[in-house]
Amino acid sequence: MKIKILGTESFGVRGLCCVVEIRDRNIVIDPGLALGYRRFNLLPHPFQIVVGRKVRKDIIHALKNCTDLVISHYHGDHIPLVEANPYQLSAQEITSYLKKPRLWCKGLQDVSAAMAKRCKDLSEILDREISSAEGETDGVLSFSRSMPHGEREKKLSTVMMVRVKEKNEVFVHASDIQLLDDEPIKQILEWKPDVVLTSGPPLYLPQLSLRKRKKAWENALILGNEVRTFILDHHLLRCEEGYRFIKDLSESTGHSVYCAADYMGKRPLLLEAWRSRLYREMPVPKGWHKSYTRGQANFEPYKTWKEWNFS
Repeated sequence: MKIKILGTESFGVRGLCCVVEIRDRNIVIDPGLALGYRRFNLLPHPFQIVVGRKVRKDIIHALKNCTDLVISHYHGDHIPLVEANPYQLSAQEITSYLKKPRLWCKGLQDVSAAMAKRCKDLSEILDREISSAEGETDGVLSFSRSMPHGEREKKLSTVMMVRVKEKNEVFVHASDIQLLDDEPIKQILEWKPDVVLTSGPPLYLPQLSLRKRKKAWENALILGNEVRTFILDHHLLRCEEGYRFIKDLSESTGHSVYCAADYMGKRPLLLEAWRSRLYREMPVPKGWHKSYTRGQANFEPYKTWKEWNFS
C-alpha cells in the first residue's frame, strides 16, 4: 500500500486529499481544495495562490489514473465544485477524468440543502448517478455510516469515513471528524488501522470551548496510543498552536504523530496561519486579485518565499 497526501493545511491549502495505491487500484479521496476566502480580513495572498495552483495540478494528475473516487462530504475544500470560486477546484476542469472511476460518496442524510445541491450539480455535470456508499463494503474498501463533522450538535454537517485494506495493512481516512465526538473514534478503533489520516480540532476558532478542546485532546491520546502511524492536519493547522498540539501529543504518547507534510518528508507550510505575515513580507498591489480573476495577474514576484520555491 502506498499513501500519498496531496493537499491539506500543512501543504498551504485547505483540504484533506490523498491517493492510496493498492494492487491495480488508485483510490483518490476528497479531490478538492480551497484557500480560506478571507482570513484576518485578507484575501488569499498571491504566494498561497501559487501554492494552491501546484496542489490543484497534483490532484488533477492523480485523477487521471483514478480507479476509485471517494467523497467524504460536500464541503468546498473536499470536492470539485460546479460553482467554484477562483481559489477552489472547478468540476469543469476535471469532468473528463471522472467518467470511469467507481464513485463512493457520502449520502444526503444530515446534510444541508446547499450541500445536497452540490451533490446534484456534480451528478449532472458528470452525467452519473451519485448514490450513498455509507455502511457499504466492497473488497478492499469499507465505509462508515454518517458521522459528525466535528460537533454532534451540528446535525446538518456529517461525513463518511473510509477504510482501505490490503493484506494485513489498514489505512483509515477519517475526514473532518475533528476528534470532537466519541462515535468516530470507536469506529476507527474497530477497524484496527495501521495508519490514520484525520482532521484535528479547529483551535483557531475562538468559540471552541475548553471542554471541547479537552475532548479533542483525550480522543487524540486514544488514537495516538493505539495507531502505529497517526497523521493529524486540516482544521488543526490553521494556526501554529495546532503544530504544537501535534508535538505535545507525540511526547505524551511516546509515539510519532505527524502532520501531513512531516509524513511526506516535507517542511510544513502553514499558509492559512501565516497570511498576515505574507502580506507584510510580500506586499500585494491594489487590484491584484481582480487581475487574477481575469487571468491577468503577474505571479513572478510571488513564486518564492523564504526557502520555498514554486517557480
